[in-house]
Amino acid sequence: MRIASNTISDTIISQIDQLSTQQATLQNEVSTGQKITEPSDDPSTVSDALGLESQLSELKQYGSNATQALTVAQASSTGLTTLKGVSDRAGELETLGTGSLGPSAMASYGTEANQLIEEAVQAANTNFNGSYIYGGTATGTPPFTVTRDSSGDVTAVAYAGNSSQAGIPLSAGSSVTPSTDGTTNAGIASFINSLVALRDGLNNGDTTAVASSNTGLANGEDTIVSAIATNGGVQTRIQAQQTEQTSQTTNLQSDLSTDVDADLPTTITQLDQAQTAYQAALQSAVSTMQLSILNYIH
Repeated sequence: MRIASNTISDTIISQIDQLSTQQATLQNEVSTGQKITEPSDDPSTVSDALGLESQLSELKQYGSNATQALTVAQASSTGLTTLKGVSDRAGELETLGTGSLGPSAMASYGTEANQLIEEAVQAANTNFNGSYIYGGTATGTPPFTVTRDSSGDVTAVAYAGNSSQAGIPLSAGSSVTPSTDGTTNAGIASFINSLVALRDGLNNGDTTAVASSNTGLANGEDTIVSAIATNGGVQTRIQAQQTEQTSQTTNLQSDLSTDVDADLPTTITQLDQAQTAYQAALQSAVSTMQLSILNYIH
C-alpha cells in the first residue's frame, strides 16, 4: 500500500497547527489571567459573565448611594446633637429663671439664652456640601428664616422648607430618607421660638414668662430626641445594607472569577505540556520528512 507523501505532510502540518494554536491559547491565558478573551470562546459563559458584571455595576451604584445617604444622616445627626445640647442647657436656665434670682443674674442668663438661640439657628440652617439638611427637598435656601430687632437679636423664627423627603435607593426594592421630615423641622422652629420666649423672660426678670416657656421647651426636647432616635435607626439600616452589599459583591466577584479567570497553576502546567508536545511534533516532522517515500511502502 502506498501512502501519498502530501497526505503525510498535510497530517503532520495539521497536527503542528493544532498544537501551535493550543500553545498560543494557553500563553494568552497565562499572560492575561483569563480563560475567555473573545465571546466566541464560550458564548454561554460570556453571557453569564456579562450578567454578573451588570449586577456588580448595580451594586456599585447602590454602594455609592448608601455612602451618600450615610454621610447625610451623619451630618443631620451632628446638627440634632447640637440642638439637644442647646435644649439641655435651656432647660437648666428655665429652672434657674423661675427661682429667686436678682435682676443682674436674670440678665446674665438672658445673655446666655441669646447665645443659645444663635447656636440653634446656626444648627438648624446647617449646610452640608452645598445643601441645607433640615428643609425637606428645598435644599437650595436656608430652611429657617429669622426676624431680628434693631439690636440684631432674633425675635422670631419660621420654617420655610417643605414637608417632602428625598428617598435614596439602597437596593432594587428599598430606599432610605436620611433627612428629617417636615414635622420635625417645623418643631425645631417652634423650639427656637420657645428659646426666644425664655430669653425675653430672663431679660425682663419675668419669672412667669420664664415658666411659660417650659411647655414649648419640653415639646422641643421631645422633637429633637425623637429625631435623634430615628436618625440612629436610619444609620443602622444603611450600615446593615452596606454590609450586605459587600457580601453580595464578594460573592458575585467570586462567581465572575470562576467564569472568566484562568486557573494559573493548571494552565501553566498545560502550557508546559503543550510546548513539549509542540517541540516533539516539530522534531518528528523533520525526521519524517527526511525519510524516503519508499519507507511508507508495505
